[in-house]
Amino acid sequence: MFRRRFLAAAAAALVPAALPKSASAVVPDGTFRVDSKILGDQRRINVALPPGYAGSRRRYPVLYLLDGGTVQEDFPKISDFVAEAVAAGRAAPMIVVGIEGVDRKHDLTHPATFPDDRKLLPQSGGSAAYRRFLVDELQPWVNARYRTNGQRGLIGESLAGLFTVETFLREPQAFDAYLAASPSLWWDDQSLSRESAALLAKGKFAGRRLYLSIGDEGTTMQAGVDRVVAALKAAAPKGLLWRYDPMPGEHHNTIYDPSAKAGLPWLFPPR
Repeated sequence: MFRRRFLAAAAAALVPAALPKSASAVVPDGTFRVDSKILGDQRRINVALPPGYAGSRRRYPVLYLLDGGTVQEDFPKISDFVAEAVAAGRAAPMIVVGIEGVDRKHDLTHPATFPDDRKLLPQSGGSAAYRRFLVDELQPWVNARYRTNGQRGLIGESLAGLFTVETFLREPQAFDAYLAASPSLWWDDQSLSRESAALLAKGKFAGRRLYLSIGDEGTTMQAGVDRVVAALKAAAPKGLLWRYDPMPGEHHNTIYDPSAKAGLPWLFPPR
């Protein structure tokens, strides 16, 4: 499994970011530090490669995982889900890139105008810069070191799901596939969901894929998701494939696992 192979490699050493820049070189998986001029610091990145990567010339899609650290975050779990789906022939082999969180309440939220939410998360509002880091710095870093095929996915839950939906709506060309599990669309008095119809009307969504799920949260969580789903149905953007998968039997703290297991094979089917 990815987890056992990854942890064995990571235990040996933390690999610096100065690695061969040619994707023809075999760069191992493990943990790396990537400098970011946009964010003004380094970010820890975890990489899991598909089986047989070193012995082939095949190019692979890349799944970018928010909250992708190895301790108290989701990299071991999601990389294991991917490995299991690939081994069962349900998903295409892919490279998993986990971005370890530093300040998720800042990085994953767009600026708020609603006073109560600004008071709740005074450090919020960094999503635009974080998105630029992912698109302008991290994606080129990955493409320079690994054999990628140009297909990119973004996955996140809760605040990371909010960031995923915001990226899909505001900059759909940043990634090809999006998985948002119980996105925190309550943020800023549901302002993103209220903008969703207008954003869907003007964005370029051809060739994009979106998987959206929610558990039994109800209230403003459900209201935000309902508004986005209604906007998707009304707009019907040409060339967009999307799937809404409500899971009323799941809670906020259980929704991620079944969403990833159902959504990743749908977003990245075997070929």
